[in-house]
Order: sequence, then structure tokens, then C-alpha cells
Amino acid sequence: MPEKYWDDFSVGETFDSPGITVTETHLVNWAGLTMDFYPLHMNEEYARHTPFGERIAHGPLTFALAVGMMAMTGAAKDSVIAWLGVDNMRIPAPVKIGDTIKLHVEVTEMRPTRKPSQGLTTMRYTVSNQHQQMVMVFDMKFLMHKRAS
Repeated sequence: MPEKYWDDFSVGETFDSPGITVTETHLVNWAGLTMDFYPLHMNEEYARHTPFGERIAHGPLTFALAVGMMAMTGAAKDSVIAWLGVDNMRIPAPVKIGDTIKLHVEVTEMRPTRKPSQGLTTMRYTVSNQHQQMVMVFDMKFLMHKRAS
């Protein structure tokens, strides 16, 4: 039996994560894991001549950190059956080496399914840096355990 259910969430409910400081080690490990050695992330000299003026974190790294920060809140516990996808992703600002990012999550939609034991939930993930500047936002879709009627 799950510890938490779809029924335990409500539209408008929010969760906040602790922060994490993005380091060069994050970028190097991510590049090695994904084979994404694009010079904007890995070459300081190249990055100096871009509009950012310095190396920035990989977008997918920021996304992965957001997923992990949500897990660290413990808010969803074991309620999720499956991740169904992500919609509406925007990256309005870069994450730089040394930035501390945090996650704010809001439950934006809940729908029952035809199965009485499952429900659909959409959560808006907003990642911000230490200046309260939004660096990423997206909507996560989940299939969750529902209490049987």
C-alpha cells in the first residue's frame, strides 16, 4: 500500500526545496555522463565570447537537478506510478557556476482516470537562482495511486 495517494494532493498546494549550489563538478560529471561536451559548458575561453560571458550549466542538468530537488522535499513520497512527460518548458535565464538554485512546485491540475485506483496530476516546477530570478519552468505530468472508492 502506498504511503501517500493522489487524493492527498490539492490544486494550489505548493512545495519548496532546499537550495543546491551548482559547481564545476556538476558540469563536468554531467558532460561525462551524457557526452554533452558543448563548448558553452566546457570551454571557458569559448564561453567568454558568448552573450553569457562565461560557462553555463547544461539545460538538461538543471532539469535533472529540479527532479532531484522535488524528490528531496519528500512531498510526493511513493504516490507516483509513472512520469507521463513534461510540457511548457522555458529557460528564461542561464544557471552559472556558483549559482544556488531552489525549486518551487505547485499542483496545477488533478483529474481522475477511468481506473478508480489512479489519478492524473500536473505540477508546475519553477527553478530560481539566489537572486529569485526564474531560470527554468515546466509542467510535470504524473500518474498517481488513488485511494480506491
